[in-house]
Amino acid sequence: MPDEVKPDDAVTGEFSPDWLTLREPADAVARAADLVGEVPRPVKVVRDLGCGTGSLGRWLAPQLPAPQHWIMTDRDPALLRLAADGMPSEVAVSTHLRDVTELTAEDLAGTDLVTCSALLDLLTAGEIDRLVAVLAESRVHALFTLSVTGEVTLTPEDPLDRAVQDAFNAHQRREIDGRRLLGPDAPAYAAAAFEKAGARVLTRPSPWRLGPALSDLTAEWLRGWAGAAHEERPDLAVDAYLTRRTATLPTASVGHQDLLAIFK
Repeated sequence: MPDEVKPDDAVTGEFSPDWLTLREPADAVARAADLVGEVPRPVKVVRDLGCGTGSLGRWLAPQLPAPQHWIMTDRDPALLRLAADGMPSEVAVSTHLRDVTELTAEDLAGTDLVTCSALLDLLTAGEIDRLVAVLAESRVHALFTLSVTGEVTLTPEDPLDRAVQDAFNAHQRREIDGRRLLGPDAPAYAAAAFEKAGARVLTRPSPWRLGPALSDLTAEWLRGWAGAAHEERPDLAVDAYLTRRTATLPTASVGHQDLLAIFK
């Protein structure tokens, strides 16, 4: 599904529990597990930004030593409840109803690591600059996973693949209520911002690997990907394209990037 700005009050669309549950196995496989070993210890307090249903926490918590306290942060109270209920029982969990773009250094007092998943591409340049500045002020490390990079490779190819990809990426860079989203430019922008702030930055590709073996997720992703492209370019023959693509599902590599920023 296309990434959209998270709604304030409803759990719908791209951030519905059903969609987040459907994508969780692919997210877990895609994330760069080797970066976890590079995270400076100790890691006792983790704040997860835009936590959704807690997928990242369920993946990361078992890879970190105990004890752990996770602060699940989201602007959606329903998702916060699901995230808190779904974390491993041996992990202490609290929730913070907060827009992640309003995070302050005071919020990060006592925090060892800030995490997020599939979030950076939903932010503006200014919002990333502010988030990096808060982390730099607090000297808190960051592990940001699954930021969309815009590259999609489908096999077998279809003549409309490239046009759909370009239109989707343009859609991700659209302006909403005066906010110009970075979309697929976000990973590189964030890496540069962290380096400018004095962090050591490590990045890894973390593509989704989709196809007939993940038929429900692949079909749903195709519909969302093409649907966003059609919003950007109504002239694209998306209905016929989706009919072809969902009749015989292709294999797909969907580009993402993971980033670890370490402050001395």
